[in-house]
Amino acid sequence: MPDTVSFGYEDVAPEEKTRRVGEVFSSVASKYDLMNDAMSGGLHRLWKDHFVRKVKPRAGEHILDMAGGTGDIAFRMAPSGAAITVADINPEMLAVGVERAAKRGIDGLVWSEANAETLQFPDRFFDAYTIAFGIRNVTDIPKALREAHRVLKRGGRFFVLEFSTTQWPGFAEVYDAYSHRLVPRLGQLLAQDAESYRYLIESIRRFPDMPTFERMIGEAGFVQTRVEPLLGGLVAIHSGWKI
Repeated sequence: MPDTVSFGYEDVAPEEKTRRVGEVFSSVASKYDLMNDAMSGGLHRLWKDHFVRKVKPRAGEHILDMAGGTGDIAFRMAPSGAAITVADINPEMLAVGVERAAKRGIDGLVWSEANAETLQFPDRFFDAYTIAFGIRNVTDIPKALREAHRVLKRGGRFFVLEFSTTQWPGFAEVYDAYSHRLVPRLGQLLAQDAESYRYLIESIRRFPDMPTFERMIGEAGFVQTRVEPLLGGLVAIHSGWKI
C-alpha cells in the first residue's frame, strides 16, 4: 500500500482515510437516498436498475453485494431467488439496510459487516460480486479487487457501478459546476452536513478514469473486462470474469 492515499483532494495516510471515510458514511447513512439523489439528480435509481439487469442474478446463485449496506442493489436482486450476502464496512449503513428490508418485507438476505480489502469469506464461494458506488471509497482498491477475485468461483462474474469521467463535450463542465457548488449546499440544507457531501464529490474526481480502472481490474486477475459508459462516462459499469 502507498504511504498516502486520496481522501477527496487531500492526500492522507491509509489508516486516516479508512477512519475518515467511516465517519462520512456514519454521518450520511440515514440520508443515503438523499445523498445519491443530490449527486446524480435522481438518476442513480435508473442506473441501479440497469446495473442489476447486467448482473442477471439467478435462483440458486450466491452473490456478494459489497458496500451495499443500505440494500439498494440487494433489494433489486432479491426477486431472482439468488442467495444474497450484503456486506459493508459501516455498521450504520447496514442498520439502515436491515430497517429498510423489514419495512419492505424482504426476507432472506444475509447482512455482514466486512472490509472489502480483507473479506472473511472462503475462496471460490460466490457466483457473482457486485459493488455500486463503493469502490472509490476503499482505501486500497487493488487489494479489494484481488479479494473480489479470490472469493469468486471459477466462471464467477464481477460488476462495478461507479461514477467516472464523462467524455461528452460541455457536459463535464456543467456537472462539475453543479456538483462542486450545489451538492455541498444541498448537503448542508437537507442533512446539515456539507463536508461529507463535499468529500463524496471530490472522491469522484480522484477516482481513476475508465481505461485505468479497467486495467486495474485486469491486473487483479479478471479476464474479458468491459466498461459500459453511461451519460458519456459520468457513470460506468465495469465488469470482468474469473476463469
